[in-house]
Formats: sequence, C-alpha cells, structure tokens
Amino acid sequence: MGDFTLTTAALARLMPLSLVLDAQGMIVAVGPTLAKVLPGPVLIGAAFDTVLKLRSPSGVVGVGDLIARAGERLHLTIGTAAYRGLALPLAGGGVLINLSFGIGVIEAVRQHALTDADFAVTDLAVELIFLVEVKTAVMEELRSLNLRLQGAKVAAEEQALTDTLTGLRNRRALDSVLQALIGQAEAFGLMHLDLDFFKQVNDTLGHAAGDHVLREVATILRAETRASDTVARVGGDEFAIVLPGQPEVANLTQIARRIIEKLTRPIEYEGKICRISGSIGLTLSTLYTQPDAERMLSDADSALYASKRAGRGQAQLFASPEEDRRSA
Repeated sequence: MGDFTLTTAALARLMPLSLVLDAQGMIVAVGPTLAKVLPGPVLIGAAFDTVLKLRSPSGVVGVGDLIARAGERLHLTIGTAAYRGLALPLAGGGVLINLSFGIGVIEAVRQHALTDADFAVTDLAVELIFLVEVKTAVMEELRSLNLRLQGAKVAAEEQALTDTLTGLRNRRALDSVLQALIGQAEAFGLMHLDLDFFKQVNDTLGHAAGDHVLREVATILRAETRASDTVARVGGDEFAIVLPGQPEVANLTQIARRIIEKLTRPIEYEGKICRISGSIGLTLSTLYTQPDAERMLSDADSALYASKRAGRGQAQLFASPEEDRRSA
C-alpha cells in the first residue's frame, strides 16, 4: 500500500484527541476534542514536552525517542488528567500522537460536557457514553419510582390511621398510641367524649348537618389540644383524647371544661342552628399500678356515662370502686 495524506479536517474527524508534532517536537496540530479539554490554550509551535509529561515508557525526551518507541503504549498526563496513547512516525520526521481517556472517559464527559460528536464514530467511548446515559436515565426513573412508592406507602399508612370524615385519628391509631405510651412507661391522661343531643341534629336537620357538626367538633378538639396529643374519633359521635405528660387531675379537668364550654356554642349549618354539648369521662395512667389500654378505655367510658347520668355537659374522673366519683 502506498503512502497517502490526510487533510487536517479528516484527521480531526478520525482522531479528535490527537497531537501532531513536527521533526523538532513542536506542536503543529491539535485535535478538536483535545483542545476542548486541555486546562489552558495550547499554542501551536509550543514544544510538546511543555504540554505533556510521559510517565511510561521511560527515557523519552525528544521526537527521536518517540519514533524509536513507535507502536508502544504511552501513559502520559496533560495538566492533572491522565491519558493513554500511541505515537506513530510521519513522513518528514514528524510524529502523530493519538490519545484516549481510558477509564477516565466518564469523568471527562461529565467535567467537559462532551457528547458523541466529540469522539470518532468508531470509538467505543461513544457506546460507553450511550450506556452511561441510559443507566443514568434508568437510575433516575427508578429513584423517582421509589419516591412515588414511598409516598404512596406513607399516604396509605396515614389513610389507614385517619378518620375520613373529620381527619382525626381513628381507633386503630388510638390503640397504637396507647400501647406505645404504656410500653414506654410514660404518664398520660385519657378522655372519652360523647356528644349530647347529637341524635336530635341528625333527626331534625339531616345527616349532612350531623357530618358538619362532627367536623366542627374535630376543629374544636384540635384547637384545645396540643400537637403532641392524639385526638381520635372512635364512634359515630364518640371521641377519645390521649394527653401525654398530663398526670395531674387539675390539668386534665381544666382542658375538659374548655372543650365542654366550646361545644355548647351554637353551630350554624345552612342558616340553621345546631346545638350540642359534650359529656366526658377521664382517667389517668398514674391511677394504675400497671396501666392497661383496654381497662383504661373501659374506665373512661364508665366515667363518661356517670357524667351523662349526672346531667350531661360535664366531666367525671374515674374512681376506683372504693372511692367516690368526683365531679370535675
């Protein structure tokens, strides 16, 4: 096969990471991709050893040495970046050095925003870039899917613990909170609230009015309790409130009185007035040697009905059989 020549444009397409040196070792051409990634401008006419440093093979100090080691794999650095390369002699004593990024190609692509247009079409780096782009897209989609699944899981768990009408906690959530507090031996107060005269609202104004009243009651209960308290709807017009760190009867009864006072205020629905009140049964975890959730709920329920028998619109503290019930 005879000798042939390549134009600068053709060389740039075939070897975009190439350097061409003349017989004196001066740079006479730089591939477009190499020019793009170099840490500074490469002046045509600069000595090659001021631009690149050969790490292997050793003993290369001039163009003659490159020609003598033609065909051997080169390991060199330009700035702080490492390259692999191959040097081949040119007619007239010059040298063509073709470089590649090696395993650093991914970092080079990221750092310099390279695309497949910056590589020869036969370069396997193009395929590697494509695979990396596909992997990145797939990983991003998987991350997004995991976030959506996690969000759906959290939403489902939240929905399973929430009363759909009022947005309060439900009985399942209440049981979980009680078990956790008892397990941690944390003192807490427990209220059982039943609405007085709620049936009359449903009977006279309809269930839509009743639902409106229940939502208004939920708003009152949230306003009169802390974020750390648990307010749950446990029946049609029954509610339970768990108040961690409320071991004092006076504190508990004061909260109960405020709730009852707010419940007696008229509630408007479509131009009509709904009137209810509330009866509350109270108990404290500190009244028990070993608190038990079911027993405490039962005792609060007993105190609730004592309040109703005493005339409604009041709170009763549960008392052990040997004690008198005390009106709050």
